[in-house]
Amino acid sequence: MRPIQSLLASTVLWAAFLPALAVGQDSGSVETQAPNAPDQRPAFEGQTRAPHPPETPQVETAAIAEDLPQLWSLEFLPDGRMLVTTKAGAMHIVTPEGEAGEPIAGLPEVDVRGQGGLLDVALAPDFESSGRIFFSFSEPRDGGNGTSVASAVLSPDDANGGTLEDLKVIFRQMPTYNGDKHFGSRLIFAPDGALFVTVGERSDVETRNQAQDVSSGLGKVFRIDVDGAPLSDNPFTATENALPEIWSLGHRNMQAAALDGEGRLWTVEHGPMGGDELNRPEAGVNYGWPEVTYGLDYSGEPIGDGITALEGTTQPVYYWDPVIAPSGMAFYEGSEFPEWEGAFLVGGLVSEGVVIVHLEGDQVVQEERVPLEARVRDVKVGPDGAVYAVTENPDAGTSSILRLSNASS
Repeated sequence: MRPIQSLLASTVLWAAFLPALAVGQDSGSVETQAPNAPDQRPAFEGQTRAPHPPETPQVETAAIAEDLPQLWSLEFLPDGRMLVTTKAGAMHIVTPEGEAGEPIAGLPEVDVRGQGGLLDVALAPDFESSGRIFFSFSEPRDGGNGTSVASAVLSPDDANGGTLEDLKVIFRQMPTYNGDKHFGSRLIFAPDGALFVTVGERSDVETRNQAQDVSSGLGKVFRIDVDGAPLSDNPFTATENALPEIWSLGHRNMQAAALDGEGRLWTVEHGPMGGDELNRPEAGVNYGWPEVTYGLDYSGEPIGDGITALEGTTQPVYYWDPVIAPSGMAFYEGSEFPEWEGAFLVGGLVSEGVVIVHLEGDQVVQEERVPLEARVRDVKVGPDGAVYAVTENPDAGTSSILRLSNASS
């Protein structure tokens, strides 16, 4: 198997010769709607609308918890309880029986306008001894806001509540901007202890081009240590005027991220009208936004020059048009769903379910979907091997936690 960079570079010219069938209306794909950009062509076979697997598991869904405040993320604690964040700025512990404790004390103020709020939460690699957690949030600042990362020691009490102690903000995405969109954000610890932080480019026309600027923290993946400092082997540490925390650039808004079985980072980012992207961010690589995209502006007009490939940028491994609106992502390893072993599970806000992406090597070969008839904000694999989906109803300001098990096993 050739490296993905070589593969994508060698196939980009092939796109011009693809027949209309390659866009997928009749390819056996789970997606049957017409694309928003029917004149665009994928850069290589299988880059979009992969076929549906010939056999899929029968999924049984049960509500573990209902009528919770609107959640943003879920993380399993070592004892099987769930630590959840709410968009409004609270954190709770939820028991396996679905009972939520009182809000955990000691959180900082968050800016909850628009897409802002308390975002992702992750346990420190040494959580069992340190009790330390990391979380991201839209931080109110002079002149606006921005995505920030904090760490604290979680001190739970006997009633599934508790307090955050020794809280410190370790990292701030800069520049500050007075907006309410595209904060990202997911936190992923790599096997070497590095912390990946995904963010957005703040959406607006006046900020989106900064996704291409290594002196700006908008539209990037960062790689830092537990104190918020850049790692010495990051790709731009020796580049003049570049932010040394940057790992990769040219991203739009990443609300889904996970490690694969080899410990490599993968992300799924929101496209505009079409163009959600599955990427494997690598050091120093430019993923193109907003100069190249497989989506259109919400007006229906092209973005920039309306191109899908450009020298110096890397193609997505896979893309969706229409969008799934990705949020939350997990790599499946477990006994409950042997059919999904080694697949990525991606939450779909617009597609209202879990999207299953099957890979061979670093290419998508099949896609399936589990409809849940609800916006899925986060996805996790539980210690029991079942899949847990956090759904949300923004109009009501509520969420549920659903457990997906294999009825055919």
